[in-house]
Amino acid sequence: MAKKNTPPALAPASAWFARGCHVGPEPEQDLRRNLIALRAAGVLDDFLDLDPVEAARSTVLHPRDQDAGPGASARRLFEARWRLSDDVTVRAQLTTYEPQQHRRKDGAGVAWVLAAQAERVWDELWPSPATMFWPDSDRVEWDHEAVPGLPGLRLRAANRLPKDDDEVRRLLRECVRDGWYVHVVVHEAMTPDAQGQQPVTRFLPPGLRHRVVEHRATPEQAQIADFALKRDLGVRLPRGGAVVLPTVPPVEGYEAERFTVRNVFLDGSEPAELLARIVEAAASARPLPDEAEQALTRLRKGWHLLTPDEELAHAQDMVAKYAEALEAMTLSRDRYREAAEAAQAALAETGGADGAPRPPSAHPARKADGSPLNVFAKTFGRFRDPAK
Repeated sequence: MAKKNTPPALAPASAWFARGCHVGPEPEQDLRRNLIALRAAGVLDDFLDLDPVEAARSTVLHPRDQDAGPGASARRLFEARWRLSDDVTVRAQLTTYEPQQHRRKDGAGVAWVLAAQAERVWDELWPSPATMFWPDSDRVEWDHEAVPGLPGLRLRAANRLPKDDDEVRRLLRECVRDGWYVHVVVHEAMTPDAQGQQPVTRFLPPGLRHRVVEHRATPEQAQIADFALKRDLGVRLPRGGAVVLPTVPPVEGYEAERFTVRNVFLDGSEPAELLARIVEAAASARPLPDEAEQALTRLRKGWHLLTPDEELAHAQDMVAKYAEALEAMTLSRDRYREAAEAAQAALAETGGADGAPRPPSAHPARKADGSPLNVFAKTFGRFRDPAK
């Protein structure tokens, strides 16, 4: 019998997620300093710094969601809540992990996963949740992205393609399997100046700047990159142009020609056509990586940073649940007591109150319904079926 293929879950339109690796010496300290500063400035309503073990103990997940916990390799769990100008509340969790969990080649740095949820569809003009946790400074290298078996990429930089042909193919294949980010490859028609070497992603709306990875091919890599993309992914890289890479499985509506830009001028000006294609790709329904799905489940069902109104509603809900549990225990106790009394009555009817057997009856010709066996059956039958 053929197995039924389950389509991958799609990223919710109100969610924002990212992952990366901090390669500095004190990642959690960098997080705390930035969170404290933003709360003092009124940017954040509040934040929490939690031990993941204690946070997991205080979170009750449905059995089917148990795998959504932070895991044994989690170091710290941070929660933050902020409101936007149009009175939309955003809740976000960032968890730091030991590096081996995320397969960094060199074993350096601390991995992190971030999930945010807004009260309505996400607007890319909103601030990036990454900069609500991490300082928006080049001096803190929190934006490294690890591709398995390859050197880490950066979210805020133009990443050079490897010099080795096989490494180029391997990198691009891994990138299309990555559902976390939109990947774009840009070819330099000629070696650009300092302005042209800046990433084009800096022109993106704030909410997209940390969800896009930019790759750069040097003038000499035109044929190498084009061949690798055509052979493995079915897309082309024009000389001096760019292409937004597809995903695996492909996003519905993706057309290689539509997401290919013929000319990108790397002179420091804003590449409007390329930016439009990136925004369109990011807005399309994209497959949700398993780890991102777990992070969203943890955010929704394991949230600790409650407002006063939410705390009151939570307390009222807990009181109602305890009342229901107490009522169920009381009903169960009463049923057990009735069953015990019925059993005693049945024993008394068949063998006397002291358990001694009764003498034979002077009228042995009893109806079958009055036999001791039927007495037991009737007595306990009433408690098998509550309707009786």
